[in-house]
Amino acid sequence: MIAPGQRLRFDLPVALLPTHTQLHIPLTVLNGLRPGPVLWISAVVHGDELNGLEIIRRVLEEIEAPLSRGALIAAPIVNVFGFIGQSRYMPDRRDLNRSFPGSRTGSLAARMAELFMKEVVARSTHGIDLHTASQDKSNLSQIRGDLRDPETLRIATAFGAPVMVQSRTRSGSLRAAAAKRGIPTVLYEAGEPQRFNEPEIAIGVRGVMGVLHELGIYKKKKRVKVQRSLLVQDSSWVRARRGGLLRLEVQEQAIVEAREKMGVISDPFGEDSVPVRAPFRGIVIGKTTNPVVHGGDALVHLGKL
Repeated sequence: MIAPGQRLRFDLPVALLPTHTQLHIPLTVLNGLRPGPVLWISAVVHGDELNGLEIIRRVLEEIEAPLSRGALIAAPIVNVFGFIGQSRYMPDRRDLNRSFPGSRTGSLAARMAELFMKEVVARSTHGIDLHTASQDKSNLSQIRGDLRDPETLRIATAFGAPVMVQSRTRSGSLRAAAAKRGIPTVLYEAGEPQRFNEPEIAIGVRGVMGVLHELGIYKKKKRVKVQRSLLVQDSSWVRARRGGLLRLEVQEQAIVEAREKMGVISDPFGEDSVPVRAPFRGIVIGKTTNPVVHGGDALVHLGKL
């Protein structure tokens, strides 16, 4: 039992390693002075996506006084297996974010997902799941969620990321499992894996604090003005027409027009090149960071404007 106004740090037992060492998910719970909404914030569901870990650390550091009401459940490292191995995946190569809501008798990933749903998600009224791009990619700071839902739109707006993307849920994801329980949840995508990207971390901290303020869980006397997000209703990846060496000419947050050249793919001598063109007017919300590409590889993630 956590008393009103109390902050408690504890470990949620997950599984025994083959060495018979107990593995835990670290949690910090802050209980408010009065009843109210309960927000969970999670990070490292993919074991190599580290920005969210630092965002949560800074948010907990910034909260100095007891919460006004409700509660905050902070889970900075959900996929402890992947985190230790510096891998996106679980030891059985399953993607934890395709294993929700999980099963008590299923695979290792399914069991971890079921435990997190039971002990964290089921106790919450709202959720923020913090992510980065996957390997060899980088994402513009963006909030993704089902913005047709008024409460999801409310917390997405309060987060104040540069871009807010209407996004359907993926089967097996934490966000999809939470939505089926009627829990408004947003996904923050920002930066690169296996890095601390300072600008994206700073935006994430302000965003989480903005949601806490909007829900009345924690209000600071001096609050940074919420940035107005650019609303994107749909997005898609522009893919390589063929293999070669990619030279991109656009960065995240760039606005491109339909048929505008965003880069070229050529042979090692810069000859026999083909342009990479935007199929529609959009904003660059993600891109590859690897210049070596094969036909069909994802190059530029465009949000439709």
